[in-house]
Amino acid sequence: MQVTSMHFKARAGGKLADANLQGALRKLQSNFVKGRAERVAELDNFEVIRDAAAAIRDRALDHLDVYLDEFERNATARGTVVHWAETTQEVNRIVCELAAKYNVRKAVKSKSMVSEECALNDALEAAGIEVVETDLGEYILQLAKEPPSHIVAPVVHKTRGEVSDLFEEKHHLPRKTDIAALTREAREMLRGHFLTADMGISGANFVVAETGSTLIVTNEGNGRMVTTLPRVHVAITGIEKVVPTLEDVTTLLRLLPRHGTGQTITNYISVTTGVKSAGELDGPEHFHVILVDAGRTRLIGSDLQPMLRCIRCGACMNHCPVYQSVGGHAYGWVYPGPMGSVLTPMYVGLENALDLPNASTLCNQCGVVCPVKIPLPDLMRKLRERQFERGLKPWSERLGLRLWGWVAQRPGLYAMMVKVGARLLARMGGAGKLIHNLPFSGGWTGGRDLPAPEGKTFREMYRQHRQKS
Repeated sequence: MQVTSMHFKARAGGKLADANLQGALRKLQSNFVKGRAERVAELDNFEVIRDAAAAIRDRALDHLDVYLDEFERNATARGTVVHWAETTQEVNRIVCELAAKYNVRKAVKSKSMVSEECALNDALEAAGIEVVETDLGEYILQLAKEPPSHIVAPVVHKTRGEVSDLFEEKHHLPRKTDIAALTREAREMLRGHFLTADMGISGANFVVAETGSTLIVTNEGNGRMVTTLPRVHVAITGIEKVVPTLEDVTTLLRLLPRHGTGQTITNYISVTTGVKSAGELDGPEHFHVILVDAGRTRLIGSDLQPMLRCIRCGACMNHCPVYQSVGGHAYGWVYPGPMGSVLTPMYVGLENALDLPNASTLCNQCGVVCPVKIPLPDLMRKLRERQFERGLKPWSERLGLRLWGWVAQRPGLYAMMVKVGARLLARMGGAGKLIHNLPFSGGWTGGRDLPAPEGKTFREMYRQHRQKS
């Protein structure tokens, strides 16, 4: 997937003016935000579970090498072949080599964000292999030739009418608008692909060290058909997805569906352990797991390591006022919203995603709802500090911050300037007490009026209040 994160500001403006997108994004509030709140309220010990989940993820990350080695040992003992990929290019090479080895002509996929990082579909198609996305949302996007805009609901940016038009154009069938009819049409189009595919490609929500298993969580039956029907199954996942035990997984699964889709539990939880045994009808003859680094080890041991706790529920973006306003495509890469504002700069380079750490109000809605307690606003602040230290911010901004810091270290001068500023801003507000154009801050007043202060500093008002009382 091409990185366009450096164009966030320009793209965000266009998304704000897109009426169809704005209508589609309202589904976040009615479906995901409300659903999460209701499901979390069902748990009497929610914060205890949340603390336990964060501790599980931290334990895995603090001993990542140990648990990855344990996973490889146990997976290999059950007939799985484990591959290690340092870069996304290595992932594509491994998959293409496996496809050639097993004479693969068609591959079916369930939803995998890591494969989006790798642009795997493009690599396979260049090798002459037909690739079919089978998750309903990803299938729609494949027809539309668009990237996902959400990690859980990749087609949340499209309206029902847009999907109806797309199906009519691509399937050459009468236009349908009923949701049940549209999903049935998609099933009929996809069923033959499951039965004729040589390779199934999946991601993994978790990989379990003690059993050598991969696990996927889905709401559609496509995930199970992708992992059991084709003779070759390839699971691609980031190295940070390892968890020590199946019991740890059960703790995480109490939170993942609640935060992701507002469900108590998802329709399907599929655990794949090794290849099928003699006499078994279901399961792959060949099972390969590709463990991907692609920038993840750079976070290990750093002050950004807590980001690797992420279990990809999408709650941070569902609750983020910025994401709710501009959608996922504005962020310009695989991971949108607050999680993407941290992951994208770390994976593709801070210089290629300068706007993303600043694409936040720092309201901490994302931190409050994160099931594994990732301090997302703090991590975005750390990236802002790195931008400043590396000279990646405009010189005028750096100069302004240095001047502000110099003044702030001199309390007398600071108090005098604040007093003058409060009175000046009050006069600028006029009778309406609204500032329509604030010099050097056009981004704030270009589309809104700024309330003018009363003409007194906080200290002055506090002193007056104390005197009255």
